[in-house]
Amino acid sequence: MLKQDILNSEDVTLLVKTFYSNLLLHEEVKPIFAHVDFEKHMPHMIAFWEFVLLDKAGYTTNIFDKHVNLPLKESDFTLWLKTFEETVNHLFIGDKAELAIQRAQVIAFTFQQKLKNMGKF
Repeated sequence: MLKQDILNSEDVTLLVKTFYSNLLLHEEVKPIFAHVDFEKHMPHMIAFWEFVLLDKAGYTTNIFDKHVNLPLKESDFTLWLKTFEETVNHLFIGDKAELAIQRAQVIAFTFQQKLKNMGKF
């Protein structure tokens, strides 16, 4: 497969769907997503990453608020980030791919700090 950069909505959709398929291969994080209806939730996750990577308007939800009550552990962020980076690097190459990884790192760090400050771990 010849890799290219993340250029459009189809690329973002491929990234998000592949990432979650890869993430759910890890038994330790499956319980976090047990209640998630992925068919219903997937368009929201894709819209978020389109907003982040393609500057596509329309996503206004606070993602932290949507995740704050999940049974997250610090180690989950390491796995989430590792899987995200591996997925991006497997599928894409270029500035937007690097931006995706950078944004994921910032999101993971921000979530961890907020959860620590709340005494969640």
